[in-house]
Amino acid sequence: MRLAAWMAAASVLSAALAVGVAGTRYAPEIVLGMVGPLAETVATWTLAETVYRRRPERLTPVMIAAFAGKLVFFGAYVAVMVTALDVRPAPFMASFTTYFVALHFAEALALKRLFAR
Repeated sequence: MRLAAWMAAASVLSAALAVGVAGTRYAPEIVLGMVGPLAETVATWTLAETVYRRRPERLTPVMIAAFAGKLVFFGAYVAVMVTALDVRPAPFMASFTTYFVALHFAEALALKRLFAR
C-alpha cells in the first residue's frame, strides 16, 4: 500500500511541475493523461500485493485477467478523453504515454522486489 501512496504523490507532484513548465492551458491534458494510468496502476498493484500475500500461486492468473481488463480500460479511457471530453490529442497522449510507461516501470520494479522476498 505504501507504493501506491508514493506513486500517487510522485504523479501529482510531477503533474504540477509539468503544468508549471507547460502552462495552465495544458493542465487538463496533463492531469487527465496522468489520472488513467495512475488509477489503473494503483489498482493493479494493490490487487497483486494482496493476492501475493494471501495466495502467491494465484498471482499469475490474476495478473493475466488484470491485463485483459487493462486493454479494455485503456482503450475506452483514451477514446472517451479524445472524443467525449475533446482534450487536445498531442499533449494528452504525451502525458498519458509518459505516466503509463513510468508507472508501469515502477510497478514492475515493485513486483521484482516482492518476488525476491
